[in-house]
Amino acid sequence: MKNFLLIGLLTIASITVIAQKDKEPFITKSFTNESFSETKVRTSGGSIHVNGGAAGDTRVEVYIYSNNGKHDLSKEEIQQRLDEMYDLEIGVKNNQLVATAKPKGKIRDWKKALSISFKVFVPQKTATDLSTSGGSIHLSGVSGKQNFSTSGGSLHVDNVSGTVRGRTSGGSIYVQDSKEDIDLATSGGSIEAKDCEGKIFLSTSGGSLLLKDLKGTVKAATSGGSIDGKDISGELAAHTSGGSIHFDDLACSLETSTSGGNIHVSIRELGKYVRISNSSGNVDLDLPKGKGLDLELEANRVRTDRLENFTGKMKDDEVSGTVNGGGVLVRVKAGSGQIHLGLK
Repeated sequence: MKNFLLIGLLTIASITVIAQKDKEPFITKSFTNESFSETKVRTSGGSIHVNGGAAGDTRVEVYIYSNNGKHDLSKEEIQQRLDEMYDLEIGVKNNQLVATAKPKGKIRDWKKALSISFKVFVPQKTATDLSTSGGSIHLSGVSGKQNFSTSGGSLHVDNVSGTVRGRTSGGSIYVQDSKEDIDLATSGGSIEAKDCEGKIFLSTSGGSLLLKDLKGTVKAATSGGSIDGKDISGELAAHTSGGSIHFDDLACSLETSTSGGNIHVSIRELGKYVRISNSSGNVDLDLPKGKGLDLELEANRVRTDRLENFTGKMKDDEVSGTVNGGGVLVRVKAGSGQIHLGLK
């Protein structure tokens, strides 16, 4: 039997209303015998947490505080403001677990506004559709199609698999232990990704990128921050408009560029290609010894370690030719900067 809850029905016995404390929910609603394939959560100012786990532990917890962050409102004061100013919906309908909170109309006195957050515990195989205007979103332990967005908060993704799409207009992004198809973007915060696998796309308009222990096809971009990475395998394309780039312990094909910072790259296992571009900074590139290479190096000054079995052209500002009969394309351009190629 479907369950459906509106704010006017909060006295139903299956709902537990708990006196407001720092870490206790104002409302808890359980759905032990309900089935659904998607979780939909909406709130205009609070945060959203969705945690995947055992199928028999499905529940929604609602945390409510005053809009200024103070926790001194009584249960009765909160209930009165809810009744007067908000529509709260918690229930299962149309194969969805729904938890939404929205103002009934335009709020004229923001001192009386509420911050309404949700913690939702669902079965592991559950899709999500999550949105908040200002709070953070935490998503963990679920698999399937995941869509979530916030206008200003951060995104935290942990142990999630499937098609993962997350957006924030200004907060930071942290993702770990996740896989398959990951697409996360922010308009201004930093991004940290580690222990992930699959098709990974990460984008920020101004923050830094930290990439660690990634496998698969990785595309990462920032308009102005730095990029740091370690232990990446598969294919990596990473670009910044002005920050520095530092990569260690790579085992992948690589394409990377910056317009202003320096670039350091250390590759332990070559992929299909190495393509590096820097408009004005320096490039330090370390490659494994004894490999077949097709070299195309151009800069204001080019220096290399001793190249065994080299055939081609070697000048102060250009090195072009093959090493050990040729093989992996290594194309590096540093404009007015310098290139140093080391073989280890």
